[in-house]
Amino acid sequence: MLVECAAPAGAEPEPTRFQLGARSVEVEEVLDRWLARDHRYFKLRGKDAAIYLIRHDVPSGHWELTQFLSTTAH
Repeated sequence: MLVECAAPAGAEPEPTRFQLGARSVEVEEVLDRWLARDHRYFKLRGKDAAIYLIRHDVPSGHWELTQFLSTTAH
């Protein structure tokens, strides 16, 4: 998973866009963020209105999608 980050003034870098396969998702809003022992978690709302939970493994630099919540009913 490829993730682009930017650091708002005086803050830690946070995701601004990420790639899921061939699809690119622009981040509308960072809803929450928290630290675990070796991971940083981000709960994001994409411009597509879906909610994503992604995890950054700090030691390896690896990112992964841990949860996806669609806003459309099926």
